[in-house]
Amino acid sequence: MKTLDKLQRRFGRFALPHVTEGLIVCQALTYFFYQTQPEFLARIRLLPRLVLEGEVWRLVTFLCEPPLAVWWLALLFWYMFYLTGTALENTWGAFRYNVYLLVGWLATVAVSFLRPDALASIHFLQASVFLAFAQLFPNFEFLLFFVLPVKVKWLALLQWLWYLYLIIVGDAMTDLLVLASVCNFLMFFGRDVWLRLKAGRRRVAHHAERTRLANTPRHTCAVCGVTNLSDPKMSFRYCSKCTNAPCYCAEHIHAHEHVINEPAAAEK
Repeated sequence: MKTLDKLQRRFGRFALPHVTEGLIVCQALTYFFYQTQPEFLARIRLLPRLVLEGEVWRLVTFLCEPPLAVWWLALLFWYMFYLTGTALENTWGAFRYNVYLLVGWLATVAVSFLRPDALASIHFLQASVFLAFAQLFPNFEFLLFFVLPVKVKWLALLQWLWYLYLIIVGDAMTDLLVLASVCNFLMFFGRDVWLRLKAGRRRVAHHAERTRLANTPRHTCAVCGVTNLSDPKMSFRYCSKCTNAPCYCAEHIHAHEHVINEPAAAEK
């Protein structure tokens, strides 16, 4: 991405490192406050109507919204986010990782204002980090339930199927948040995905052609119709005395009437 390279050379020094860890700490603190003061969460969530009324801090504080689950599921969520987020930052560098999150954040905020009375969530953006990780490291294995090894590409496939399900059955706000959450993924990986799809189509077409050729007989007797596919042990010959040298099986190569068209006969 040449544009991103230019931006990195110009603004790379402003990149914020360890963003993943910072978000996890903020969400963990919010989770603690939520357990003791449930109303605290309502003060930080992104509700565009309230932003338009002057509560602009919600544009940032909604990043601190924790997963509302039992504590061990929340820990598992943060562990996954830490693992995938730090891997992306180490692979891309802080600047590119910042841009990836920034694009997702901007898209989430932008679509949220299309439904000012609906709450927006940060968790779709965090899921896009997992999808990026799976795209870069498809064969990385997670221990499902700490026992069963599963490659991350299959978990990512489930994530995409879940997104499809949400788009089908979810409300308009959910659809918008899902689409917003993949904007950064498409920005970084859209070209690679398109090239992979094209390569896949070529492989399918090549396989179909090979299958067609494998199912097409190379030799067919002009008398009885037996082919090298229907009788693999049969030997075939081509008669040079017949016009266009038709094919005959071993039983008919010497027991057939020679086919000679009129122009050929006239020349003789």
